[in-house]
Amino acid sequence: MSENFFALGLHMHQPPDNLKLLIDANQWEARQIIHCYERAARFALKYKNKAFLHVGFSGILLEQFQDKQIIQRYRQFIDIPEMLDSYRRAKNIEIIGMGFFHPIFPLIPKEDWQDQLIKGRKIVEDIFGQSPKGFWPSEMAFCMEMIPALKEAGYEYVVVDHVHVKPLDDKKPLDCFKPYIAEYEGKSIAIIPRNRDISNAQESGMNPQWFLGEVASKLSQSPSKEKARLLTTWSDGENGGWFRQLDENAGFFGYFFAPYMDMVLNNYTDIKPIRISDFINKYPPKEKAVVKTGAWNVASTSGYDFSQWNGSESQKRAINELFKVSEKYWKSAAGREVLSKEKKEKLEKARRAILDSETSCYLFWGDAWIPKIYEKIEAAKRLLE
Repeated sequence: MSENFFALGLHMHQPPDNLKLLIDANQWEARQIIHCYERAARFALKYKNKAFLHVGFSGILLEQFQDKQIIQRYRQFIDIPEMLDSYRRAKNIEIIGMGFFHPIFPLIPKEDWQDQLIKGRKIVEDIFGQSPKGFWPSEMAFCMEMIPALKEAGYEYVVVDHVHVKPLDDKKPLDCFKPYIAEYEGKSIAIIPRNRDISNAQESGMNPQWFLGEVASKLSQSPSKEKARLLTTWSDGENGGWFRQLDENAGFFGYFFAPYMDMVLNNYTDIKPIRISDFINKYPPKEKAVVKTGAWNVASTSGYDFSQWNGSESQKRAINELFKVSEKYWKSAAGREVLSKEKKEKLEKARRAILDSETSCYLFWGDAWIPKIYEKIEAAKRLLE
């Protein structure tokens, strides 16, 4: 009889300065959102003997959590330093790495990948005291070319949407209840397929009885019967009324997570929570797969391309300008050893502005937010002059 495990993941992100903008414009929404971040650690600690969660914070969100003004203004709702400490105490939360400014990696210059990866990893290590083993690509936007960069940055596994995973052996159908190995240019990494269907339910609303029935049905239909099966679900952890409910009994943690954990504690279900890192250590993936370039399904898009972020002419023009200023930076950086202290400081400020301009939200919200890309690009250009 196979063992069945469940890896639950939550993705947390706010674009630069957005926590300030939220509390300036809509205190009610700010209150809803900040409680989403606090709630995950609190419920993990409540069920610390059985629960396992995966939480990924973008570096720019963590940076905002450290801002003294943000800490003071949100104190009316929660104590942010205490919240971060609760994550450090919750040893059953596996913190997942992300790109610092939440970029769409396949749409930004490859030369910028390492800075986004290393900065994102470092702030996690500084705040939580743990080195992330797994990586969550922003908007689940992934391409095989990322594998060497992820390995160089120290990651052991990456979560991808299951619809893009294809076994290397064409004769074998995809089994989305097990990890695979993907290899590119001699570097390999564990691929964790995120179940799109159940993740969509996690984002919009589900009860544990439906969840267990749906998982059992999908497991019975899966193409192979592994010794150990891994269901992986992932969704935003602070978007939508389901997560933002201030009445916890009507939201994700009160309506689904707590009752599910009670079922686990009472041995009502054999679908047990687990850390992904523990699963792949115990059951190392052996079968190879390739991952087609793509993202997750958002808004009205399927995620089989990046049309949500590069579908319009204005989005494409902005991306093109981003590539130009990045190239200009790298040309300037090539001779940084002979630059004065003042010019080196300007170079660093330009670097941050460029990485900031790669924030996915600026593209996601189309013409309303694209001007933010040009604002950062123009700032970088002035500094590089």
